[in-house]
Amino acid sequence: MKLVLQNLAAPLLGILLAPLLPGIVNKVKAFFAGRRGPPLLQLYYDLFKLMSKGAVYSHTTSWLFRAGPVVSTASVLTALFFVPCGMRAPCSFPGDLLLVFYLLGLARFFTVIAAMDTGSSFEGMGASREAQFSAFAEVGLFIAFAALVRMTGQLSLSDIFEHVTPDLWRTHAPSLLLGAVVIMIILLAENSRIPVDDPNTHLELTMIHEVMVLDHGGPDFAMILYSSALKLWLFAAWFAGVVAPRFEGSNALTAAATLGGMLLAAVLTGIIESTMARLRLLRVPQLLIGAAALAFVAFLLTCRGGAQP
Repeated sequence: MKLVLQNLAAPLLGILLAPLLPGIVNKVKAFFAGRRGPPLLQLYYDLFKLMSKGAVYSHTTSWLFRAGPVVSTASVLTALFFVPCGMRAPCSFPGDLLLVFYLLGLARFFTVIAAMDTGSSFEGMGASREAQFSAFAEVGLFIAFAALVRMTGQLSLSDIFEHVTPDLWRTHAPSLLLGAVVIMIILLAENSRIPVDDPNTHLELTMIHEVMVLDHGGPDFAMILYSSALKLWLFAAWFAGVVAPRFEGSNALTAAATLGGMLLAAVLTGIIESTMARLRLLRVPQLLIGAAALAFVAFLLTCRGGAQP
């Protein structure tokens, strides 16, 4: 039993603590605004309240609308079992990072078609923007992980982050730094944060993710909020996997450092949202293409420096 719990520690931490990250982001934003802000556990309260409500469905929607939140949450939950969090993930095999990317793509696909199933022009605009911006974001993410694969010589997410050691930082510091920056930019884009999207806006003409889920309510909306928190946790774990130090022979210290790196990702998200304005929609592709260019530079630097044996 103890061995099973150790193997499942990484996804269990995500399942239990993921709603805490949006609370940290909101607390940082409240600090910069000079107010108290919502409680740190506000998302837990919201999820509990929504789960106790009923769901209302329009007669114009089909089974796709109901399947969207379910498939999206299930996909992100499945991806969580392949993502290390200071410790090896319970599921790991060479090339599992591609499976995680496709699981995230499946979650996005069902969110988009659920929005289009309503027949709303506003939700259709949000779905179109989500599909376009994600196409740009995926390029940078793929190249950033290609650079990590090149540096570590590993194809599994657990093995990749196990090999991001202080020695690797000494030999490939510029590439790792650029990779961390790219992952942070993609984190903001994939989680609908400023400067790409504003999770607190109420203007349908400028919303991306929020406008796609306007017709969801009750347990369906709870699943959407929870899957968004899980997705933020997942990207924060990737960011921490690059920047957090590894302690040889001490899994507890490594896990604590990784959780500290994830806390740093949440704090940085709050700082960015407090100090930057949202970009114009026409500028968002330029930001994501710039992130892909930085990732490509990181990959070129790894080719110059040589791969990890």
